[in-house]
Amino acid sequence: MDDLIEELLAKLDLPGKLRLISGAAMFRFAGDPSIGLDEMPVSDGPSGVRGEYWDERDPSVSLPSGTAVAATWDPALVTEIGALIAHEARRKGVYAVLGPTINLHRSPLGGRHFECFSEDPLLTAEMAGAYVAAVQAYGVSACPKHYVANDSETDRFTVDVRADDRTLRELYLYPFERSVEAGAWMIMDAYNSVNGVTMTENALLDEPLKGTWGFDGVVVSDWTAVRSTTGAAKGTDIAMPGPPMLWGAPLADAVEQGEVPESAIDDKVRRILRFAARVGALNGNPAATPEFSEAQAQDVVRRAAADGMVLVSNDGVLPLRPDTTVALLGPNAGLPRFMGGGSATVIPTHTTTPVEGLDAVLSVRHTPGVRLVEKLIPVPLDLVTDPETGTPGLSLRFLDGDTVIDTQHRTAGNLMLFGDQKAAGSTAIEIRARLRADTAGDWQLGVGTLGQARLDLDGETVLDETITFEGTDPVGAILYPPQRSVTRTLTEGQEVDVRITVTTPPAIPGLGIILGLTFGITRPQRPEDEEFAAAIELARTSDVAVVVVGTTEQIESEGFDRADLRLPGRQDELVAAVAAANPRTIVVVNSGAPVEMPWRDDVAAVLLSWFPGQEFGAALADVLTGTAEPGGRLPTTWPKRIEDVPVLATAPEPDNALPYDEGIHIGYRAWLKAEVTPAYSFGHGLGYTTWSLTDLSVSGRTATLTVTNTGDRPGKQVVQAYLSRENSAIDRPVRWLAAFATVTVEPGESRTVTLELPQRAFEHWTDAGWAIEPGSFTLHVGTSVSALPLTAEIS
Repeated sequence: MDDLIEELLAKLDLPGKLRLISGAAMFRFAGDPSIGLDEMPVSDGPSGVRGEYWDERDPSVSLPSGTAVAATWDPALVTEIGALIAHEARRKGVYAVLGPTINLHRSPLGGRHFECFSEDPLLTAEMAGAYVAAVQAYGVSACPKHYVANDSETDRFTVDVRADDRTLRELYLYPFERSVEAGAWMIMDAYNSVNGVTMTENALLDEPLKGTWGFDGVVVSDWTAVRSTTGAAKGTDIAMPGPPMLWGAPLADAVEQGEVPESAIDDKVRRILRFAARVGALNGNPAATPEFSEAQAQDVVRRAAADGMVLVSNDGVLPLRPDTTVALLGPNAGLPRFMGGGSATVIPTHTTTPVEGLDAVLSVRHTPGVRLVEKLIPVPLDLVTDPETGTPGLSLRFLDGDTVIDTQHRTAGNLMLFGDQKAAGSTAIEIRARLRADTAGDWQLGVGTLGQARLDLDGETVLDETITFEGTDPVGAILYPPQRSVTRTLTEGQEVDVRITVTTPPAIPGLGIILGLTFGITRPQRPEDEEFAAAIELARTSDVAVVVVGTTEQIESEGFDRADLRLPGRQDELVAAVAAANPRTIVVVNSGAPVEMPWRDDVAAVLLSWFPGQEFGAALADVLTGTAEPGGRLPTTWPKRIEDVPVLATAPEPDNALPYDEGIHIGYRAWLKAEVTPAYSFGHGLGYTTWSLTDLSVSGRTATLTVTNTGDRPGKQVVQAYLSRENSAIDRPVRWLAAFATVTVEPGESRTVTLELPQRAFEHWTDAGWAIEPGSFTLHVGTSVSALPLTAEIS
């Protein structure tokens, strides 16, 4: 490969080289036909492969979020998920997926907490390595992100993380180090600065990434993260998106003036050509990926979702018997969150809600009790007809004055226009649909977008104004644009002609139009107190009550951090009232990150579902009925209340600095140091059987023990090993995770479990490099950081 790379490099002049180190489009790396290099589409990919374009006509498999995957503690399952991701990438025609997200859960307020794996660097590293190896086994590149310390979203473009070398090496860099060891072909650098230097120019790209670790792949910028011409040329290899703005001609001038050596450009091109060879873009023959039918893909997602659900408490009410009558309540029962917001969003082929999943296997009565959706929701497909085709959906037209440039039949009320060249040639964008009211009452009809927007109902203009965005993050402006609406009283079955016209915003050179556009509605709703009372009555007259609560896209998403840990609206009040009416109340928490649960000791069971992907309802039914075990263990600590959280701050100081003063003590390490008991500890999780751990022995850095399933049904257990060291000469955590193993054991049977403790678990970072403090360490083995019955000494 090296000889081929040098041969191709020699054929390129400086402009040709510079063309390759900037993107060709929003989600496309540049190619060069003269050397046989194809352009290389890439896709967002942490929880599904959306593809180069955001279009519901080309749907994707929606996988569980990062926290849900990490909650399985099962790298073998990640291998299955990786094969599915590779299949989806090849089906979408992309060469790389931009994932996994391997920043750490430093604070539970972090907006992308759901997208990241864990608060622990070892668990994150193990899951990241498995993801990278699994996807790349089929010739599709993974792209671990965001290097490094992009652990919160507030002011993410300008925040300067201040962290010492030991903190960076032992915590935040470690998952990236393991990703490189797993063979990562690409890594994305972050928006933020670290210790005063923005990451696209930071010396950490050279050392340790390209230096000690020997990373020979491509460093791609986060989108628009390149801030300068000469600075970023030091370490970043591809500036995205394209076409070039700060690079290209300005970089050519810098090379010609001697400010940037051409040898630095040559190194970037070598890396790009090596990457292209690995993914098959040099020979036009990408490697084959596994084939998945729709049913097979659904099976993987369904099993992964169930295996990541964490049963944190259960008084014996679960699993449910087949003849159980269920009051299914809560706002997320019928309108759940399948995924987190932001660039991790995909458009699935289908979804199953908790209502649909449970109704298929149990006797269910449903009402939400409370509603969270204060904003318009994208109009459901079954309520609208495209006037052009007469089929369910809407008509999207691009207009140049009175001339129709293009007409598209669309099947979603929420449209993301990314790089559509026909849109770029238009002066206006128009949505037309015929809406049918399926219930009588006051409907909200409206539009979500930016710019000049007009809404016509039955030919009458009812809204015409310029809509502006008050936030600072461009992702929020596109994904969650401001909304405007009007109220119309409709009878059941009444139809309304809807026309939304938006003045086309200026096109971005080379990228076209980037715009979010929503036709939204709100159906008539029962009065709030009446709806609340109806839920309590259903709970009182049912065998059990299942309350599905959760967060919203306005709370957990890319682009901003959370302000608190409370469930929005009257959800806490609903759970408390339902539990008072029916002591057999089960609460399912549909959030990607921790929330406060003031009622947790008053209900019969609490199940954390995370954002579980498209098969939520089916997986939830499997778990609640015992068809599948809730296989998850907590990858992050859940607090009782926000006041107890030892590391919380996500907002920078006035000088943009965000000090990581806690050093190596984040997550459960910080909780142990503060001697505060959380609601649920790191690693905690219950199944439907009972366990015994015995016979711990140690030889060198290898520990063995016996795990026995003492219950009456098969079960999964995650055996966890932690180290500690009393009277250490250096600052250490009270305990830290050193190894883990996931086992499935039949009832009454035993299994010998072997834990290999890596040398790094005993090392600490010094100015001279990695070191081991001589002497004795204590090994603690059990089922969570706070449930460790077995100990042994290791010298």
